[in-house]
Amino acid sequence: MGNVTSNVAARFAFFPPDPPTYDVHKDESGKLVLQGVTADKNIDVHMLDTEGGNKIIATFWRHPVARLTLLYSHGNAADLGQMHELFNELRAHLRVNIMSYDYSGYGASTGKPTEFNTYYDIEAVYNCLKKEYGVKQEDLIVYGQSVGSGPTLHLASRVKKLGGVVLHSAILSGIRVLYPVKMTFWFDIFKNIDKIRRVQCPVLVIHGTDDEIVDWSHGKRLWELSKEKYDPLWVKGGGHCNLETFPEYIKHLRKFISTIEKISISKPAKQLTCTPRIAEHKHCKCLRLKAKKEKEES
Repeated sequence: MGNVTSNVAARFAFFPPDPPTYDVHKDESGKLVLQGVTADKNIDVHMLDTEGGNKIIATFWRHPVARLTLLYSHGNAADLGQMHELFNELRAHLRVNIMSYDYSGYGASTGKPTEFNTYYDIEAVYNCLKKEYGVKQEDLIVYGQSVGSGPTLHLASRVKKLGGVVLHSAILSGIRVLYPVKMTFWFDIFKNIDKIRRVQCPVLVIHGTDDEIVDWSHGKRLWELSKEKYDPLWVKGGGHCNLETFPEYIKHLRKFISTIEKISISKPAKQLTCTPRIAEHKHCKCLRLKAKKEKEES
């Protein structure tokens, strides 16, 4: 039963655009660029090796006066080519650098999208931020949208001095999107309900009240379980994929960024030093899912 349920969840977990919305090539100077995406001299393109044996594409969107960096893990049905416009807007309105990446099997990244590959993927990106950009721990905010909340909380539960976490339309776990269960099974995937309890920094939860894919109760329970709660944003009438279109979204996110920036300035700077490792038993797989409306976790 466990394997059947986990496999069902896995088949619905990832929907990489097919064909990808961009390609990667080298320009005349030998620099990697995204073909199909508007050129921007303030974007660095990286091809990173992961411990899962894959090569993933990551992009660093530089803002000239930014103090903070947002490490953004996107949802399950997009790739970097489709996120271009949003990242431009976030960079401009929030005055942050943005590091994002395509999961294994997405866009020009190699391999297959699985739960554990997303963990290897975000670890590789995290290490790039340390080595290539010298991002300080207090200046890093990890942002996870939908399925992206899985790798986001994987990292946030292991790196103890992050500046903050944003959970956007996040899930409690894979099985909980399908069924209103009250306990965590060994075969479950993306066990965010357990990992959120180990996060040591401020957590902002954003969720739509009319989310038809991941019920609002997921966001509310994640907020309740957060140790350092920031005022949540419950977007009235918001669905699963349209929260960025509501004016309160950018306004509330800007307020959170400003708060983290003040905290960062007031604390002594520390370099990112912890290299997280995947210490869980590998049951591997993935997730999306039309869900039954579920009651809040007790």
